[in-house]
Amino acid sequence: MTPRRNVELKARYPDLDTGRSTALRLGSVHQDTLRQRDTYFPVVTGRLKLREIRSATGDDSSELIWYARSNDSSARTSCFHVVAVSDPGDVIEVLAAATGIPVIVSKTRELFLWHNVRIHLDDVEGLGKFLEFEAVLAADQDESEGYDQLRTLEREFGILASDIIGQSYADLLADG
Repeated sequence: MTPRRNVELKARYPDLDTGRSTALRLGSVHQDTLRQRDTYFPVVTGRLKLREIRSATGDDSSELIWYARSNDSSARTSCFHVVAVSDPGDVIEVLAAATGIPVIVSKTRELFLWHNVRIHLDDVEGLGKFLEFEAVLAADQDESEGYDQLRTLEREFGILASDIIGQSYADLLADG
């Protein structure tokens, strides 16, 4: 299985209403509002989480996601694998028995699509409100295209350099 790639940027963004308006002004299409629960498991490299998704459209799902990326406070490339999971409870039970569960992240996510960029307006329990961009890259697509797209969105959404974070939500929760 070849890993997929994206270019991503995450920032603190306290006004999700403004984010929603900006996404729509740019021609983004609202895809769904999701309740996500990410159960993290310790691994040697990267991060491993089981994501349970409750969709406002009723299209609930679960997936096991492994990803690796730097914790730079800027746009950065991420490599990842995603596998659909039909019984998340059993998978969590087995992985928890083997590795433990250091953190669980629960959030409400509004998902918009702008070209190949997923725009996430996130309200994360215990952390606050965030904006995340993920430019999903085709296998033959140069990363520079994704970085250009994220710079455009960063400017359009008025993101300040001081608001950009490099850590995952799991890291932020674990750091307290």
